[in-house]
Amino acid sequence: MEKIVSLCKRRGFVFPGSEIYGGLANSWDYGHLGNELFNNLASLWWKKFVTERDDVVGIKGPIIMNPKVWEASGHVQGFSDPLVECKICHERLRADKAEDLQVHTDEKHQGETEWTDPKNFNLLFKTFIGTVEDEKAVAYLRGELAQTMFTDFKIILETTRKKLPFGIAQIGKAFRNEISTGNFIFRTKEFTIAELEYFVKPGEEDKYFKAWADFMENFLLNDVGLKKENLRRYEHSKESLAHYSRGTMDFEYYFPWGWGELWGLASRTDYDLKNHEKLSGANLKYKDPETGKEYLPYVVEPTGGIDRLMLAILVDSFTETEARSGDEEAVHEKEIILKLPKTLAPVKVAVLPLSKKDELTKPAQEIATQLRKHFVCQYDETASIGKRYRRQDEIGTIYCVTFDFDSINDSRVTIRDRDTMIQERVAIADLSGYLSKRLSG
Repeated sequence: MEKIVSLCKRRGFVFPGSEIYGGLANSWDYGHLGNELFNNLASLWWKKFVTERDDVVGIKGPIIMNPKVWEASGHVQGFSDPLVECKICHERLRADKAEDLQVHTDEKHQGETEWTDPKNFNLLFKTFIGTVEDEKAVAYLRGELAQTMFTDFKIILETTRKKLPFGIAQIGKAFRNEISTGNFIFRTKEFTIAELEYFVKPGEEDKYFKAWADFMENFLLNDVGLKKENLRRYEHSKESLAHYSRGTMDFEYYFPWGWGELWGLASRTDYDLKNHEKLSGANLKYKDPETGKEYLPYVVEPTGGIDRLMLAILVDSFTETEARSGDEEAVHEKEIILKLPKTLAPVKVAVLPLSKKDELTKPAQEIATQLRKHFVCQYDETASIGKRYRRQDEIGTIYCVTFDFDSINDSRVTIRDRDTMIQERVAIADLSGYLSKRLSG
């Protein structure tokens, strides 16, 4: 993890937020490369879970909703973690995290401490609407995205003319006042969720639960490209289920510190629609067009954190290898290659003139300008060609295009593949088509 965190900061993927003021615990900024990787991942999810399917539509809801939404959903009453306080230093930790409690005791108090009795700590961030901060003005930052899909269920049904089964999806920020945060961007108080509520006829939820589990696994393995040995399914016991869930399964990833929750799949029954119907007085039932019967649909919810999946991708792609890009300047025992999938790599192509002489740099810059119309492209003329190759390997760039002295006469460039190291001469006139074909494959 230390190597990955260092790479992320050094190359502009992720670095501490508000750092000039000493930072803020578990607040992270995504740099120019991290932002591109994040957007590519979110776009890939949207493509596979929404636009390529005929049974899912997308929406975009607000961060602050009517506070009654969170009453109906059970979050005001039940969205909490058990909290204990150290009687010696008064630090607060989750009571259900035995390992964290033991580490605290051993490292801070030489193996002896006392804890208070557990108390429930609500994870919703509270804020106020208006100029007066009293109970009438209380509102909450959303702790999940799902509730917009439930409150909008009927109007989405009417405007899309969808029939069951169908889903509503969105990607956006969620906020949880987590007691325990850490492991880089794995657990933070502010994060982005890709969430989907799939509405089905009661009695058919188990069938669709299985179908979505297989769909999610296929996405993680084949579209995202995670290694199969680093992914597993974990079924939650009834005692550990969320207040709305009849059954939950997690996809866990093997992070450097061990197995950790990556994505989740929950069977929410009609819990949310039933409670919103009860508190709002609105009719949220679905009318079966064939039988005319009205009922509240059951819901299957595939959901995942984009930030957490991004971390898994960085871990999965991080590769150290023996020196392979030349050692003309110094002996370097290891090189880092970020073997990101083509669809996710933040930079697709780098254009590198062999030297900084004008007869090479000017045409190379022109090539980069043309390629930027089609791909995210970097231009780099600083340092030796071997060092520039290594820089591009570290950020996961798929192809490096080198303009050399021969290029002046034959109008061809050398394309180097990140993973295979194969180099091929290609006509400049054919360059865009050559890259498009390979980057789309």
